[in-house]
Amino acid sequence: MRENTYKPIKKHTLFGQLEKRLHLNGISLNTPYYLSCLFYLLFLGLLYIWNTHYHEKMLHKIHQLQPIVDDLRVKHMRLQSSYMFDSKQSEVAKRVAQLAIYESKVPPYIIKSNQ
Repeated sequence: MRENTYKPIKKHTLFGQLEKRLHLNGISLNTPYYLSCLFYLLFLGLLYIWNTHYHEKMLHKIHQLQPIVDDLRVKHMRLQSSYMFDSKQSEVAKRVAQLAIYESKVPPYIIKSNQ
């Protein structure tokens, strides 16, 4: 009959692999301090990845909308220029001449009070 011997536990778990890679033979990674640090680093990593994806998506949207904004800016400038031209006194006088409304050639009267 064979004798009972102590068989060492193989460390093929995640924490076992971390202990082996980081050379932490005497320190156990199952302690709450190391777990909290590990989860904190995991959270920071996920936050960094999310932030990168979010900003890449925003840059993609900006690049898609940039030609539309440029076209609208050109259209706005054209309309503003047309409005400024059409609101000049000489242009308004030309348009209302068709309605038989003309500018007065006589200057306005000045009324002064005696007070």
